[in-house]
Amino acid sequence: MNPIQQIPKHELVVKRIKDGLGAGRWSGSVPGVQRLATELDVSPHTVRRALKKLEVEGFLGGRGLGRSRGITAVSESHYRKRPLRIAILRHDMHLSDSPQTSLVLTEIIHSLEVAGMNVFYCKKSLTEMKNDVQRMTRQLVLAKADAWIVEAGSRPLLEWCSSQSTPCMALYGRTGDLPIARTGPDIVDACRTAMRQLLALGHSRIVHIVREARRKPIPGASERTLLEEMTNSGVMIGPYNLPDWEETPEGFGRLLESLFRRSPPTALIIDEIPRLLATIAFLARRGIKVPEHISIVSTDCDALLDWCRPGIAHMQYDSNLIVRRVVRWVKAVRKGNQDCKVINVPAQFVPGGSIGPAYIR
Repeated sequence: MNPIQQIPKHELVVKRIKDGLGAGRWSGSVPGVQRLATELDVSPHTVRRALKKLEVEGFLGGRGLGRSRGITAVSESHYRKRPLRIAILRHDMHLSDSPQTSLVLTEIIHSLEVAGMNVFYCKKSLTEMKNDVQRMTRQLVLAKADAWIVEAGSRPLLEWCSSQSTPCMALYGRTGDLPIARTGPDIVDACRTAMRQLLALGHSRIVHIVREARRKPIPGASERTLLEEMTNSGVMIGPYNLPDWEETPEGFGRLLESLFRRSPPTALIIDEIPRLLATIAFLARRGIKVPEHISIVSTDCDALLDWCRPGIAHMQYDSNLIVRRVVRWVKAVRKGNQDCKVINVPAQFVPGGSIGPAYIR
């Protein structure tokens, strides 16, 4: 039996650099020896051997002592036809996800495929993995992609993504000050407008229903805005206004039952269309009328709302701008340009007919 031969370290570095060239990670030249050694966790000597081999093979060209090596026409032509692999980690692949989000993702995939990219979904969604960071990160690693798009990722997941060498775009999600690209609707000002209208109509028992990722470890920007507006108006706030709930249809049903058991809210602000529809069905069974008995606001934007009578108050934004932003980001990745910009799409509040004066029982 022949002994197992170990691959020399510099050959592994050669492969990693070739992979980077294929992904379009660098433009014009590769990073210097010290930077590559740090990034790949090898010695500078190993990197020099690898770079020398790539020069001999014609993938890189020397530019003189102390200067970075240029990417040659040979390497560019060798990889030009290789499609970039883009992995999308979805929040939810089932009916509980927003129809508008599904439409946006469909448009993103179509646009990227037209641009010659290989786009695919990770096998499991965040919901299926119960937002377990270890499982989610393993899923991204197993995807073996050149870039990631993470839909509505939690803060811990996006912190991990921002620390990796694989470029990542946060589609929605809570990036804060992380060095990671992000796009999605900016609903903060729209939420402020909505809350002020509710408060002006005498509402004080206002409940905002959002997923756990928007509540913890601390409320997100739009959630904080709603709570601050209530506080500034002298309304006492607490867990009632931003309740915890189990993110299943059954858990959502139990939440609604508990809310209407003793001190029913006079206004509900709901973050996604599936839960909005479930709420409307719940209210109909109880004989609770909108807006006579309760006001409703959706922070989502969907064509389904156009069919509701009275029209549902909601946040409106141009989803095409989100699609274009993601496509531009992927093209930048293809060229090897680092893009960690946060470019959000401004939203406007559309009052609709689902808001009325507070109903005092």
